[in-house]
Amino acid sequence: MVILLTGLFLGGIYALIAMGLSLQYGVARIMNLASGEMLVAGAFAGFWVYTAFSVSPYVALFFVVPLAFAFNWLIYNWLLLPLVRRAKNRGQLEVDSILATFGMSFVLVGVMLMAFGGSYFSYSWLARPIELLGSNYSQNRVLAFAVAAVICGGLYLLINRTRLGLSIRAVAVDPRAAGLVAIDVKKVAALTFALGGAVAAAGGTLLSTFLTFDASIGVVFTIKALVIVIMGGVGDIRGAIVAALALGLAETLVATLLDPGLTLAAAYLLFILILLFRPQGLFGRSAL
Repeated sequence: MVILLTGLFLGGIYALIAMGLSLQYGVARIMNLASGEMLVAGAFAGFWVYTAFSVSPYVALFFVVPLAFAFNWLIYNWLLLPLVRRAKNRGQLEVDSILATFGMSFVLVGVMLMAFGGSYFSYSWLARPIELLGSNYSQNRVLAFAVAAVICGGLYLLINRTRLGLSIRAVAVDPRAAGLVAIDVKKVAALTFALGGAVAAAGGTLLSTFLTFDASIGVVFTIKALVIVIMGGVGDIRGAIVAALALGLAETLVATLLDPGLTLAAAYLLFILILLFRPQGLFGRSAL
């Protein structure tokens, strides 16, 4: 039971991070390799708020989310939209966006290294135990999971129960057809890309409450988010959540029973198994 709940707590945070990349890749068609750097920026914001003002790091969410949204909106319109306009097909757009965001990730890492240095950062906040089902868990992990679940639930309702969500789903399925029914595809894509970046930054703030991090750790979470998105099915929010929980459970199981150093190997093994037996992802559709 301890392994199960610990894995679910970790998987909930992974789900939030992966949902950001799922929105960007599934709707805007941008494979954002700088997604992890948005997460690290959110983590630094939580660290700064707590250490500088001695208040809850969750206060950082009130400015991290809008600032990350605005920053990613500008990135899409200034850097990525020209690539979208010149791309002749989806394959070319994916290649161009991978190269552009890969370079952007180095720029963001350099900026954070210049601002914060190369040291590791952590802080102790709500590191007290809380008893659940007869076992003790850190309060910071439990609260982070609860907040991540609320955000994930809100995003799911936004995508599936609102008019904006209907437009987002239409663009995800077929951008050309969506344009024929008076949907502003470029506006929806920019909005979704910005929303994905804001979600990733929020996930970073939550992670900072119990994880030691540095300026260059973003690539690890970019890889994990990419694994989750492909495992769950590109553009499918349900798939991202289920795949994230499965990854969290797998990593916790390996770290507890084998070796914490093998957690990344466990993620890749799970990824390979999904590709072998269900290449379209858990909730993806087979190509006709």
